[in-house]
Amino acid sequence: MTNSKRLYELLSSMRFAVSVLTVLGIASIIGTVLKQNEPYANYVIQFGQFWFDMFEMMGLYDVYHSAWFLVILVFLVASTSLCIYRNTPLMLKELRAYREHVTEKSLRAFSHQHEYTSTQNFDQTKQDLSHFLKARGFRFRTVKHKDGSELIAAKAGSYQRLGYIFTHAAIVIICVGGLMDGNVPLKIEELFGNKTVESRDIPASEVPKKSRLSVSNLSFRANMTLPEGASADVAFQRVRDGYMVQELPFSIALTDFRIEHYPTGQPKSFESDLVIIDPDLKEPLKQTISVNHPLIYKGIAIYQSDFQDGGTHLNFDVWGILSSASKSIPLAGNIFGKTMFGEGDGALQLEFIDFRKFNILNLSPDGKGKPHNVGPNVTFKVRDSAGQAKEYVNYMQPLQLDGKYYFVSGMRSTPQEEFKYLRVPADSNFEIQGFMRTRAVLFNKGLHQEVARRFALKALKPTDDLVVKQKFEASVVQLLGAFADGGFAEIAKLIDASVPQAQREAAAQTYIKIITGAAFEAYQVGQERAGIKNAKVDESTQTFLQDSLNAISDLFFYGEPIYLQMTKFEQREASGLQLTRSPGKNLVYLGSVLLVLGIFAMIYIRERRIWLLIKPEKSVLFAMSANRKNRDFEIEFNRYQGQLSALLQR
Repeated sequence: MTNSKRLYELLSSMRFAVSVLTVLGIASIIGTVLKQNEPYANYVIQFGQFWFDMFEMMGLYDVYHSAWFLVILVFLVASTSLCIYRNTPLMLKELRAYREHVTEKSLRAFSHQHEYTSTQNFDQTKQDLSHFLKARGFRFRTVKHKDGSELIAAKAGSYQRLGYIFTHAAIVIICVGGLMDGNVPLKIEELFGNKTVESRDIPASEVPKKSRLSVSNLSFRANMTLPEGASADVAFQRVRDGYMVQELPFSIALTDFRIEHYPTGQPKSFESDLVIIDPDLKEPLKQTISVNHPLIYKGIAIYQSDFQDGGTHLNFDVWGILSSASKSIPLAGNIFGKTMFGEGDGALQLEFIDFRKFNILNLSPDGKGKPHNVGPNVTFKVRDSAGQAKEYVNYMQPLQLDGKYYFVSGMRSTPQEEFKYLRVPADSNFEIQGFMRTRAVLFNKGLHQEVARRFALKALKPTDDLVVKQKFEASVVQLLGAFADGGFAEIAKLIDASVPQAQREAAAQTYIKIITGAAFEAYQVGQERAGIKNAKVDESTQTFLQDSLNAISDLFFYGEPIYLQMTKFEQREASGLQLTRSPGKNLVYLGSVLLVLGIFAMIYIRERRIWLLIKPEKSVLFAMSANRKNRDFEIEFNRYQGQLSALLQR
């Protein structure tokens, strides 16, 4: 046997086809379990650098477009096609054959056979048997023998063999469709270096030709984000750790984006009003798309995939949280924009990343409460002059936590970290100003003497002499100075440095009482400087001041010396569109239909054959066979055996 013959035998064997199909199934499981086409940074975070590199080398992040997966499809197409070529002629021959040349000896060797003696004449017996077979859906052919006997060869369910042809043809058709949508030509161009993946964050107009895909690209799945009032004629196709720009034969404009919400704030539905601008059209094509209701134009399906911010305009009050400034500085910015704050070496670059108008959170202490909308938040980065950035997420409205209201800000230094949250207590007007005024006084060392004087008047007796009063005020000023330098952590250092170890716990309790009492006076000073009437000393005020002291102490771990409080926004939304060209889609649909028909035929259609040998001496030999000899076949044989007995011996 020649090598080519051996190769043909291997590729056309059912064992090889099943093996390839098994490998394909395993690959599909991997592609289903492992999220595909995610940003590579997500995979590094999830798996670590070692396994990330290993999985990248294996092409597991885009299984269905990887070279090895497409090679498997090619082998499966070749193997299954050869199986069809090799076995279909024989199956078609069997489908048409009645096996009318079987001998009496062979029939008597059947395990399911029975012989009768007919009470009718030969012709009547033949006629009765013909009617019997027709009534049960059998097609038959009659053959006369030289000895005067006649053989009726009947069959039913022969189309069961078409199931084999349909299923194998379906596999070929589906795989060909997969190869078409796998964009083999692009893989070949990448192999020869004609196309490269772009990884730089640059405008689409600056992407080089090697990273651009023409309008004649065979297949693609690309994404486009369109803000309201904008248009575009390119989309971005994610490829491994970068992207390619897919050029379109037309432009898409977004005139309006609408979204409906449930009472809880969860998105209910969203849709986009699109305009297709094409020189081939006499006038622009206008159509509204929504989820699962795409617009298909020139073979490109435009799906409503998601939505995001389109450059919302934001207004902030910027507070210097580690300074004695009592007033905020107004600042404006746009999502996806950058703004400089400050001057010189201390200048900070603010990068606004995302805005969310609705945030559905469950803030109940036990987690059993009902999630609800807590209002807008903004995500941004603060980058210093050295290029180091910290990420923040700030909520516009105070959140109710443990029965109290706080302005909440999350901070993290790297994307791998979880957010650490700062809680700033809201004042009696549910504003942040009360906290900021108190903070400004506590950080203003020039006001510490006044705070100490006021506190001494309330804490000491009128009969205490001047020396005691001066020492007490000096102690208060010292504690306030330490607190302004580092919060409770600095107070702890002061205790460790000046108090014997045995007395430190008692000293700590005393110092905290002094700081708490002085904080109330600082709060009053802040109110007076703002022209606000002095507050009463009640439980809510004391709780507010205790939370304020905790928040001020946490400011030293906040990362940056500013706090951004969003005051107003003008939302601008953007529609997320997915554009696909799938020339193999219809082939996959056709293959799927054939696959269903083929499996149905193989499982539910049983091929049965009956032979009735009629002899001149009125004996009739009945034999039956089937491709699957199961319980149903046994029942059918016994039924026919009884019916024939009643028919021939009546």
